[in-house]
Amino acid sequence: MLSTLLALALAAPTAAPAENDVLLDALSSELARSKKGLPGEKDAPLYYLSYRVTDGEAWSTSATFGALEGQAARGGKLTGRVRLLDISARVGSRELDNTHKVRGGFDFDFGGGGRSLPVEDDKGALEVSLWKATDDAVRDATKDLLKVRANVAVKAAEEDKAPDFSTDKPTVRLEGKNKPLDTVLNRDEWEARLKRLSVPFKTHPLILRSSVSMQVSSMTHYFVDSEGAKLREPRFFARLGVWGSVRADDGMELDFYDAIEATSPDALPTEAEFEKRVTRAIEKLEALRAAPAIEPYVGPAIITHRAAGVFFHEIFGHRIEGHRQKDADEGKTFTRKVGQRIVPEFISVTDDPTRARWGDLPLNGFYLFDEEGQPAQKVNLVEKGVLRSFLQGRSPIKGFAASNGHGRAQPGLAPVARQGNLIIDSTKQLPPDQLRATLLEEVKRRGKPYGLVFEEISGGFTNTRAGGAPQAFKVIPQIVYRVYADGRPDELVRGVDLVGTPIASFERILATGDDAKVFNGFCGAESGWVPVSAIAPSLLISDLEVERKAKGHERAPLLAPPPLSETKASKGGAK
Repeated sequence: MLSTLLALALAAPTAAPAENDVLLDALSSELARSKKGLPGEKDAPLYYLSYRVTDGEAWSTSATFGALEGQAARGGKLTGRVRLLDISARVGSRELDNTHKVRGGFDFDFGGGGRSLPVEDDKGALEVSLWKATDDAVRDATKDLLKVRANVAVKAAEEDKAPDFSTDKPTVRLEGKNKPLDTVLNRDEWEARLKRLSVPFKTHPLILRSSVSMQVSSMTHYFVDSEGAKLREPRFFARLGVWGSVRADDGMELDFYDAIEATSPDALPTEAEFEKRVTRAIEKLEALRAAPAIEPYVGPAIITHRAAGVFFHEIFGHRIEGHRQKDADEGKTFTRKVGQRIVPEFISVTDDPTRARWGDLPLNGFYLFDEEGQPAQKVNLVEKGVLRSFLQGRSPIKGFAASNGHGRAQPGLAPVARQGNLIIDSTKQLPPDQLRATLLEEVKRRGKPYGLVFEEISGGFTNTRAGGAPQAFKVIPQIVYRVYADGRPDELVRGVDLVGTPIASFERILATGDDAKVFNGFCGAESGWVPVSAIAPSLLISDLEVERKAKGHERAPLLAPPPLSETKASKGGAK
């Protein structure tokens, strides 16, 4: 598995009263009819059926140099009016069904779902669409089961003989529906703001590309299944971001990205507030362009809070997702370590998707129920350094038979166990100035000229598979400083990639700060892009390895920039 984490955001839902729900009625009635009328083949009975629907609107646009760029879907989000159906049809038995992995086959399953439903509330049209989609799904499931049985017969016995599907209690919970976007958001006003906010980049010709963007989504998620689950949950997000790119004199390209999220349009920042972020982004980009490039380094470092959250997400979070413990092709870093110490004893880790906020900040990984219809649950993963549990969907593993509400997926893909809100706690906390002093002591003790401080990141990725590529991780910093042992001022450096392997990295954590903060983003893996958060304090690490990022070969632009024209947008535009 190769996972990718991006700095995008999903916020908590805003519910509106739901009156007659034609879609929910159609889902319920057609599921009941299908359950009764589709028993399946004699040796491949249909024992489970579910409908998952994502219904609502999404909007995304951006501006550059005072002009709109157009609309785009980013970070796995959908753009426009959508009503997307995913069907899970399971044939065979809970012990062995059509979803069982075919060993030696392709890892990622991109089929089996994502069919469009009519967006109008016409029950007859919805039922016909559901009927045709269900018939196709059951036929495909029956064919897949034949492949599974043949594969099991010719391959070596599997180490984890847990069933393919868990037995869990069905949940009934009907929240309200989100309102149409046009009733809560004035798109024309926001487009004008984005244009004005993007104008300052015009006067900084060394910033080659830039944009100010906005993404908004107002969706209602539905789930019904043959076990009696019936769920409806609204989810709303809004995000305002600024991005820019520069090229250093040696050809290295460098990016900087910053954003803010909101649970409703009213909670978005004012234009003046976000203008400060644009100014800061410009300052950081110009400083990065002039900064010296990093040289390969191994030594003491501090990874500050948000960057530490990404660090734990990559090197720990993906390796305790339950389905990876039974997959013969996975590295299974922690499969046999339940009850053993895997991190320093002063660290504990939970994943709590039921938590909507951290202070005033909304958490991306908040949800009420997962994409398999199970209620979100807080899971104690590590207690005082000792591994206690895994994140579970409805794919059982040895020793963990039930879901804990972490079966997640984007529309169109099958759910697997994924992170929600990963929270790192510590009992060995130091104030920031003391953590820095301890870093310098470690630098001097090791005879190093400097240590590193990682302040801001854009994301990261990791490989968890066995064989082939190494089980390594990479975190991609944006702002990194050299902190000198001889008292020289801190020095910004560029082109830094943070790399390593998980177990070795854990062993080198010496202490943490008392400054926990939130990283909100989207994580991409085999079930698509899902919203996540990571909350962590700063980490002091005795040995951290960095490498220099690849350098481009292009020179700065050969032609001088055009003279600025006096446009309506550059004068401020409409207020």
